[in-house]
Amino acid sequence: MDGTPQALKDIRIIDLSMGWAGPLACRHMADMGADVIKVESCERFDWWRSWEATPEWIEDDGAEKSTAFNTVNRNKRNITLDLEDPEGRDLLLQLVATSNAVVENYSGSVLPKLNLGYDAFREVNDRIILMSMPAFGSTGPWASFRAYGSTVEQSSGLPHLTGLAEDAPTMMHVALGDANGGLTGASALLVALRHQARTGQGQFVDLSQVEALFPLAAHGILEQSATGSAPPRDGNMNRDYAPHGVYPCAGDDNWIVIEARDDAEFSALRSVIGDSLAKFGDVTDRLELRSELDAALAEWTGTRDPLDAEALLRAAGVSAARTLGPGDVLHSEHLQARGYWQWLERAVVGNQPNPSSPYRIAREGPYPIATPAPTLGQHNAEVLGGVLGLSDTDLARLNERGIIGNKPRMPGTGPS
Repeated sequence: MDGTPQALKDIRIIDLSMGWAGPLACRHMADMGADVIKVESCERFDWWRSWEATPEWIEDDGAEKSTAFNTVNRNKRNITLDLEDPEGRDLLLQLVATSNAVVENYSGSVLPKLNLGYDAFREVNDRIILMSMPAFGSTGPWASFRAYGSTVEQSSGLPHLTGLAEDAPTMMHVALGDANGGLTGASALLVALRHQARTGQGQFVDLSQVEALFPLAAHGILEQSATGSAPPRDGNMNRDYAPHGVYPCAGDDNWIVIEARDDAEFSALRSVIGDSLAKFGDVTDRLELRSELDAALAEWTGTRDPLDAEALLRAAGVSAARTLGPGDVLHSEHLQARGYWQWLERAVVGNQPNPSSPYRIAREGPYPIATPAPTLGQHNAEVLGGVLGLSDTDLARLNERGIIGNKPRMPGTGPS
């Protein structure tokens, strides 16, 4: 794991995004070697640092303690610019002139209020790519609506397909709209950069986060289209085969997933479980007796350690997997063998685990994580001085005026 990733060497991306989706898309670019410059302001910092500031939170360096922020912003440089100030806006445009792409996930009204957007960026760089990631895209009657990953999930229809039949639509509670939007954004940005490299042309990439989430609800959308009715909410059941569910194991909150997709797999399962499954026949019979079958399996799993049950069932050719909690993932022997967790020392929070990118080149190991998430304004001098050529005197003046800084500021309080 030596050397800096070269896949996106010499690519520069200006990251104006906040939260999860946009920063995740840009993190993938940074992981592949791009120079990603994250731009915040001291009053309008990334809300994944915190939803709102208090004087106590600022004094306690709360802006640097967010695990969520630190996870999606590693390998980036960070500057602060007040984009509502003409000089801050001008400095941003100077950076855009040196860059390949800009990424933002504001609601649709934000960039126009700042007199920024694709046309403004093209005036200083006709090769620029702008990827906008609003919740509902940049056109249509919902274009200006503000939303988060959870509301995007609702708008995708996915909760209507999740949960038990007797319950209300059920959310995943992990803001899947953000995660899917970030992954889709990374893919779209790579395509746009490839186009730019081949043709010298930039483009506006309009990414709707809710449309990026539709593939997870595709089965429901297709069934509604074909039959005129939405599929029922089946919980952990499967309408086509049984068993298919999550079963309790010995211990506190231990579980295992077991499924048999055909008669051969059920025969393998029966060879392990024994006589308690003898009464269940082919798949039609098992579907009719699903509740009894689930009870018989739960009785067997309930006295066993999930790891032992998993090993026993897998050895027989049964599809089975114990459910992993956060601690299990952090200490997984498999992930440790693959070098997945990379520990880096970071200001304020100390030595922290960082998840590797899920892709790697052949067997060379994961892409090394060069730097932890930056602190607010950490690279002001490096970027504004080194890239734009501002002097120490210029930087001091910008800091005095509050256009740049390295600490959050309560709205309307001015520079400290």
